[in-house]
Amino acid sequence: MRTKSRLCYKIVQRMVAGMTTTVPAPESAPRPAPGPAPTPAPAPAPASDSATGRPRPALDWRLRFAFLSLVWGFSFVFIKVGTDGYAPFQVTLGRLAFGTAVLMAALAVKRERLPRGARVWGHLAVAAFLLNALPFSLFAYAELTIPSTLAGICNATSPLWGMALSLVALSEDRPTRVRVAGLGLGFLGVLTVLGAWQGFGGLDARGTALALLASLSYPIGWIYVRRTLAGTGHSNLSLTGGQLLLGTAQLAVVTSLFTTLPTSFPVVPLLAIAALGTLGTGLAMLVQYGLVAEVGPTTGQMVTYFVPVIATAAGVVLLGESLTWSTPVGAVIVLAGAALTQVKARS
Repeated sequence: MRTKSRLCYKIVQRMVAGMTTTVPAPESAPRPAPGPAPTPAPAPAPASDSATGRPRPALDWRLRFAFLSLVWGFSFVFIKVGTDGYAPFQVTLGRLAFGTAVLMAALAVKRERLPRGARVWGHLAVAAFLLNALPFSLFAYAELTIPSTLAGICNATSPLWGMALSLVALSEDRPTRVRVAGLGLGFLGVLTVLGAWQGFGGLDARGTALALLASLSYPIGWIYVRRTLAGTGHSNLSLTGGQLLLGTAQLAVVTSLFTTLPTSFPVVPLLAIAALGTLGTGLAMLVQYGLVAEVGPTTGQMVTYFVPVIATAAGVVLLGESLTWSTPVGAVIVLAGAALTQVKARS
């Protein structure tokens, strides 16, 4: 059981999501024992998996897998629509606020508490900045000038950045020929998406750079979490709830300093922000942990590779964004390279 939990934590730390960038429980942190549930009246026992004895989830894992793929893929469309009516910092603040509300409700239902200790909260503040406040804001600003399809593909470069950084910062991640080849292949895909042979003509360099910086922020945040929050003993939900709460506070300060209150509240952009936070940030995180725990890290990681595909399709169909041949071809190359960077050396 402990080995399986560690595998889940490792794969959650490697997952890119967008939007999913929440703090998993550290590899060495034990899961807290569930507290006693109130029993006002006897209830029928839930259906359980005969192999594991665990309660069987209400929804099949394939439906939850599809849900994660869709909400993370559509997140880039939600950002684009949200910035049509609100400033980028306001979009990010709303996203974090709605996501935090979902996690606070989950904490209340599960009767869990937020983490304790100044040291933990200090590290969570840094994690909130690197994994939420900074990348969410960068993507919101990037989509002022680049299409949501390009933003979704830039997000898929996170595993490439993560592999490159881990070779330097994490001694346990040893380079192999396959992983180095995947790194090179992935960045070749990025150049294909950007149309490097055409001199990047027609491309907004500033917006693209912001999106790539956002994707780089995620692995930096994961490395920081692995170095500082291992062994705290807090649950996934507790750490992530504290992280999003701090991220919301950070954006509340920044938004009040650099933006003014909206004179109007357009309904459609507001609904997009609500969906972005509630579904893509809050509920998706809750679904993610259960999915990985049930089907294992290998299958759970496959969600990452559907996100840019759905983001591209959603941008073209719903927003009418243009698509040249280099975008889907480059995206496939990026995903192939990202997959190779996750291949471990045989022991």
